Amino acid sequence: MYAIIETGGKQYRVRQGDTFCIDKIPAAAGETVEIARVLAVAKEDGLQVGAPLVDGARVLLKVLRHGKERKIIVYKYKAKKNYRRKQGHRQLFTQVKVEEIMV
Repeated sequence: MYAIIETGGKQYRVRQGDTFCIDKIPAAAGETVEIARVLAVAKEDGLQVGAPLVDGARVLLKVLRHGKERKIIVYKYKAKKNYRRKQGHRQLFTQVKVEEIMV
C-alpha cells in the first residue's frame, strides 16, 4: 500500500515505514504531523485517485529531525560588463518517517 502526498509544493510517493526529507515544517522533533493533502492511495484492490484529493485520506508522519542541506552556489554574471554576484544557499529540511496511511 502506498500514497501520493503533497507538501511544500512537491509530491511524494510514500509507503508505511519510509523515511525521507521534505521542506521544513513547523513541528518539533518527535511530534506527529498529519498530512491531509493525499492525491492518490493504492491498495491491494486497486488505485483510488482523488479529484484533486482523496476524501478522508490522511498520512501520519513522525518528525525525526531538522537540518540544512549541502550548500549550493548561485553565481550570476553578465559577460563583458564586469557584473558578478556570488551567493550561497542551504535549504532547510525536515526528515520524517511515515507512521500510518489512513483511508
